[in-house]
Amino acid sequence: MAVRLHEPGYEHAQEVIKAGRVVRDERDDWSEHQPTADEENRFVEEHGWVEYGRWHLAADDEHDEETKEHWKFPYGDFEQVHRCGVLAAESRAGQYGYEDVKSAAAHLHGMIEATKS
Repeated sequence: MAVRLHEPGYEHAQEVIKAGRVVRDERDDWSEHQPTADEENRFVEEHGWVEYGRWHLAADDEHDEETKEHWKFPYGDFEQVHRCGVLAAESRAGQYGYEDVKSAAAHLHGMIEATKS
């Protein structure tokens, strides 16, 4: 499996954080805060796969870009970046050895923490 950092997703996350659209939730909240399958389907239908991909930190080139299997490490709810989503991505990327994704998620985590003023 060739999972790599998805630069447009990483750049989008930085833009959203800089715009202040961040949910400073707790580490374990992601299972409740991540979009449901129905919400994902609706988003893809309304905005397309390219925009869907911008809400993910990685892509798996073994799967077609127009499938959910292609997109890895979501970090938000299609409106805001969730701290818990970034933390989940950072942790899981580290577990699987995706150092580029782990590093990007760690940077986003730092950006979120720096905006807590």
